[in-house]
Amino acid sequence: MRSSAFLYPWDVLGDPAAPARLAGLGVQGVTLASAYHSVRALTPRHPVTRVVTAPHAAVYYPAAAGRWSGQDLRPYRQEWLPGEDPWGEAALALADAGLEVSSWVVLAHNSRLGDDFPQSSVCNAYGDRYPWALCVARPEVVRYCTELAVEAGVRPGAVATELESCGWYGMAHLHAHDKIGGIPLDGAAQYLMSLCFCDVCSAAYADAGAPDLDAAVRAALAPVWRGEVTPAVYRNGADEWSAVQALLGADLAGLTLDYRAERARSLQRGCVRAVRAAAGPGFRVFLHADPSAHRLGANAGVTVDGLADAVGADGLVLPCTGPGSVRDALPGLAKAAPGVLRAANLTVVSGMGGDPARLLVPEADELRLYHAGVASDADLAEVARQLAALR
Repeated sequence: MRSSAFLYPWDVLGDPAAPARLAGLGVQGVTLASAYHSVRALTPRHPVTRVVTAPHAAVYYPAAAGRWSGQDLRPYRQEWLPGEDPWGEAALALADAGLEVSSWVVLAHNSRLGDDFPQSSVCNAYGDRYPWALCVARPEVVRYCTELAVEAGVRPGAVATELESCGWYGMAHLHAHDKIGGIPLDGAAQYLMSLCFCDVCSAAYADAGAPDLDAAVRAALAPVWRGEVTPAVYRNGADEWSAVQALLGADLAGLTLDYRAERARSLQRGCVRAVRAAAGPGFRVFLHADPSAHRLGANAGVTVDGLADAVGADGLVLPCTGPGSVRDALPGLAKAAPGVLRAANLTVVSGMGGDPARLLVPEADELRLYHAGVASDADLAEVARQLAALR
């Protein structure tokens, strides 16, 4: 079973021992961030630094000025790592150690773009903007995501790309000094709070016969704010969707899902096709995704039926650790989406709730290990033992 470990460029740059250490884990490849959101990351083995702070979303290669000419939405340049092409330098060092390198591209999640261009972000039923969540129904966002998927995905030296947040992002966000937990929201309430009512989406709802959908969403959420709805932990996406229908009504819920699923699939199809056209044969394209179409976030929901034909992705990278895990859905996914590879995304960092001793996922075709750069020595040693046992 092929396995790959996630990595940031700074995990390699300035640490000559890093490539051999990664290869020694027993993975075949590395999924290396080329376009990534803001982050504060630990570097426990780096010879110089211990914490890297990326204050905003950026690309880790020299963006082509001509590609972005005339567009407001464009990637920001990073300024916290030395060199013009940190991704390229790290990728070359990893390849020299015998590792296949895939690019890791975050698309519709970009807080700085949302701050600079609020009209392009998700607007909830109360008129609040989510600057971290770009609205994928908007033409300028679709154009930005498609261009970024090509430029950040098809880097020199990459054999594949993995597209994260290729679909709807929503209310949930790991935010500094977050204070929104006073009234816990379950998956159904999160969905309603993540519906977009920007001018593009509002016009689409009106055309579909629901001009007052925002008022209906506010009415559906009113008992949640009063504490009259107990948050639930759902066994699977189907149960969660039933709860959405119970809150909003089956007809309106279905209208929102049809619209959002169509917009997400259009974005996913466009990104995958553009990457394939730029990369040529043999280049693999994966989506970080959830097989429940209404789900949102880094693992954006996908419509599974006909996925290989309609979208054209080689595979899905599926969250298989912790709350919201889709591990139990892997067998059914093989039947619903034949020909689509299932890569189990497993957190192997004990301090982040992962378990490096649980790498056996018989239903998966491949493994993704999150995250080799921030894991402890003990976690990595256990990963090496487990991968050796799987071989």
